[in-house]
Amino acid sequence: MADSTQIQEHMEILGSDGEHVGTVDRLDGARMKLTRTDPAAGGEHHFIHVDSVESVEDGKVRLNRTGAQARDEWGVESVGGFTAEDHEHGAEPGSARVGP
Repeated sequence: MADSTQIQEHMEILGSDGEHVGTVDRLDGARMKLTRTDPAAGGEHHFIHVDSVESVEDGKVRLNRTGAQARDEWGVESVGGFTAEDHEHGAEPGSARVGP
């Protein structure tokens, strides 16, 4: 596994096969949160565990699995899910969140 401290916002994430997987939004603990605006994201934030990172070089994050395998395994921030950000904005679990 590569040193996750080298991972920075807006780095391209590539599978071991060179296939584009996404773009880093930020590190979220032991996971990389991918931007939802990336064409590969389908409008949703996805998460990839840093254990999947093979290397970080030349401004790119290369995974130890193919692009297809990474997409099969990535976690999705569900629309109705309750996140720490919701808590900071006063939302209650199970409540509808309106706005960004």
